[in-house]
Amino acid sequence: MVSDGPDGFSGDRDTQHLNARVAWYYYIGNLTQQEIADRLGLTRLKVNKIIGQARAEGAVQIEIRMPLASCVALEEGLKARFGLAEVVVVPTVRDEEEQKRVIGEAAGNLLEGVLRDGQIVGVGWGKTLGTAVRRLMPRRFSRTRVVSIMGGLTRGSGNNTFEVANELARVLGTECHYIPSLLYYPDDESYTSLLAHPPLASVLDEARHADVILVSCGDLSGRSQLFSAVPLSQQEIDELKARGAVGELVGTFLDADGRVIDHPLNSRVMALHPSDLDSVRTTILASGDTYKLPIIRAILRAEHINHLVTDEAVAEGLLRG
Repeated sequence: MVSDGPDGFSGDRDTQHLNARVAWYYYIGNLTQQEIADRLGLTRLKVNKIIGQARAEGAVQIEIRMPLASCVALEEGLKARFGLAEVVVVPTVRDEEEQKRVIGEAAGNLLEGVLRDGQIVGVGWGKTLGTAVRRLMPRRFSRTRVVSIMGGLTRGSGNNTFEVANELARVLGTECHYIPSLLYYPDDESYTSLLAHPPLASVLDEARHADVILVSCGDLSGRSQLFSAVPLSQQEIDELKARGAVGELVGTFLDADGRVIDHPLNSRVMALHPSDLDSVRTTILASGDTYKLPIIRAILRAEHINHLVTDEAVAEGLLRG
C-alpha cells in the first residue's frame, strides 16, 4: 500500500493531491502508467516521474494517508445529505473486480476502527465483504460473537454467507453463529415451519441485537452475485422489476425509496429485515459501481445504514440525485 512522505510529496497542495492520486491508482488501483496518464490528462513521462519521486522520497510504505481532496469533499457532502456518521469514498477504477477489492479494503479499515471486544458483530456476504474481512488484523476477542444475518446461498464461492462469517470469526478469534438455512424458500409452509425452529430463531434474535453490522447490496441488472448464486427464475426477476424493485439489501428487495416491495420472495427470505438494521449502533454498507447507484440511494433514503463505503462515481451520483 502507499503513504505520503513527511511532506506528502513536495509542491503545493494541488500538486500533492495529484501525486497522491497517481500513487493510489498505480499501487492500489493497479492501473498502468498509460491508463493513469489518460485518466488524469498527463503524459506517461509525468506519471512515471511522480511514481519515481514517490519511491525516492519514501512515500511508498503502507497506505495513502493523505486524503484526496475530491474524495473528502464527497464524504462531507454525503454525510450532510444523508445524515451519515461516517463515509469513506475511494477513487473509481474501471475494472469491476478491482473496484470491489478497493472498496472492500476501505471497508475493512473502517470496520477495524469500530471493533471492540464484547460486541455482537453481524455480517452479510459477497466479494466486497470477503475482502473487508481479510483486511482485518487477527486478534483474540474472547467476549465477541460473530453472527450471520442471512441464510446461505446454494453455491459456494469463497464469499458465501457461511464462509464470510466464519472467516470473520477466525480473524477475531471468536465463535461464529450462523443461520442454518437457505436464503429463499419455495413456499410459505416450509418457511414458517423453519422460522419457528428454536436454533434458527435464536440466531436471528442475536443478529437483531448486534452492535456492528457489515453489509453490501445487489442490483437487478443481472450483474449482482445474488443471481449467480440463488436460482431465481426470469419470471421472478421480471415481476420484481415490474413492481418497482431496484435491488436488494440482505436479500429483501426494495424500491427506489427504500420501501420493501410486495412480492412473495420478500415474505420468504430467511434474513434480518432491513428495518432491523435501523436500531443497530454501527451499520456499514460497502458497495460501489454506478450500476448499483439506484439501490445504494434507496438504502440511504430509507436510513437503514449509518456508515457508507463507496467510490467517487457513485458518491457524485448520490449527491446529484
